[in-house]
Amino acid sequence: MGPRLADIARHAGVSEATVSRVLNDKPGVGADTRKAVLAALDVLGYERPARLRQRSAGLVGMVVPELENPIFPMFAQAAEGPLAQHGYTPVLCTQTPGGIVEDEYVELLLERNVSGIIFVSGLHADTTADHERYRTLVSRRLPIVLVNGFAENIPAAFVSCDDRAASRLAVDHLTALGHTRIGFTSGPHRYVPVRRKLEGYRAAMAANGLSEDLVELSLFGVEGGHAAALRLLDRGVTAMVCGSDLMALGAVRAARERGLSVPRDFSVVGYDDSQLIAFTDPPLTTVRQPIQAMALAAVRALCDEIAGHAASRTEYMFTPELVVRGSTAAVPARASAVPSPARAG
Repeated sequence: MGPRLADIARHAGVSEATVSRVLNDKPGVGADTRKAVLAALDVLGYERPARLRQRSAGLVGMVVPELENPIFPMFAQAAEGPLAQHGYTPVLCTQTPGGIVEDEYVELLLERNVSGIIFVSGLHADTTADHERYRTLVSRRLPIVLVNGFAENIPAAFVSCDDRAASRLAVDHLTALGHTRIGFTSGPHRYVPVRRKLEGYRAAMAANGLSEDLVELSLFGVEGGHAAALRLLDRGVTAMVCGSDLMALGAVRAARERGLSVPRDFSVVGYDDSQLIAFTDPPLTTVRQPIQAMALAAVRALCDEIAGHAASRTEYMFTPELVVRGSTAAVPARASAVPSPARAG
């Protein structure tokens, strides 16, 4: 026999309409009133609807786009410790081409009754994606935190690295070395971090009195960086700012295929400072994301909301750091003497 609204309403001291809203998990009911209705349900011996049962205290979903880029497992590892300190174990969900997609992972996590979800570089970062999926989770009062990809239409906490500042650091470093023909590459333009990096690059170029827009957007990854670098080399660049370390490694490979030495003939700056990048040949100059601090902030924001504190609807912005290694050097003398090298055949 199902619960009688009148009995629950009488016990909780509220109207039957309020009881109905609570049982159907509808908004518009205060936290104390909701607790009173659920307590009445328990006292009267009725089973709570599945959607209102206590979430597993120990599970937090973590959805990442892939593991090929070392920065994503780095983030998962950085978040694991703080989550454990709060009594939670991450359930890592990794997307692969042709495999389970983000929405399917979310359904699986909801079936596991997770206490919250951290999304890293997910569909929230894609300006063409439908963000209703996140608003639905928020309306269900599932705590979520979104990393690297701010969207004003999602009422949730965001944790981001300052992508504009990252590009400025890279461009300023290269101009200080005498480079004036500085190319830029990153992933597709629809992603928020790409747009912000591009804005930072253009602002820094303008601030340094450089007007030519040497931009070649590509696919994320080594192959994308390689393809973009070949196009930029054809346009006569002497240095490149890349949207990830993997893209930078592709740019180094492209330069070598053209018979150029890095950094003597061609300078490359990456982004992320993922593991082992300091040990590449040459060691990569890059802009470091403060992964440890970002992961800690994401975990704290999520756990605060799980604990019942009001969710912060803001973007926590973290400052990147330039790490100078062996892939950048002063502009070659012959390049500085020729403003616009001839296009390669």
